[in-house]
Amino acid sequence: MKKFTAVVLSGVLTVSAIGGCASMTKENQGAILGGVAGAAVGSTIGKGSGRTAAIVLGAVAGTMIGSRMGKYMDEQDQMKTAQAFEYNRTGQSTSWQNPDTGYQYDVTPTNTYNNPEGTPCREFTMDADIGGRREQVYGTACRQADGSWKVVK
Repeated sequence: MKKFTAVVLSGVLTVSAIGGCASMTKENQGAILGGVAGAAVGSTIGKGSGRTAAIVLGAVAGTMIGSRMGKYMDEQDQMKTAQAFEYNRTGQSTSWQNPDTGYQYDVTPTNTYNNPEGTPCREFTMDADIGGRREQVYGTACRQADGSWKVVK
């Protein structure tokens, strides 16, 4: 489940990629991206006849998590997360509480490297307290050509 959440976070951090869909809510955008990411992760887990079931379960789980993440992370949270990826030293946490939602986040880059294409990437952990419920995400984000950060796994 945590891998699904990390993949879905990529959609939350790159909402501008589908920002042209002005009629879509953040919750719907997160659900769509989560469903696609969940299906992709499920396809790597399942084998043989179980692969279809893994894809379906991955898509369902990804949709649910993506919807929740998209609903709760607003633009301010997305910007602070991207700033942590861009400016924090490895091991340095950035914590904040969203004044509008009251949700608390803590992002820590845990490893920094260049991928085979030479793109800067950061492994990270994110702890989020959303309405008293604690979520922990592990993932990897890479800087895109436009300077934005996209979670890749």
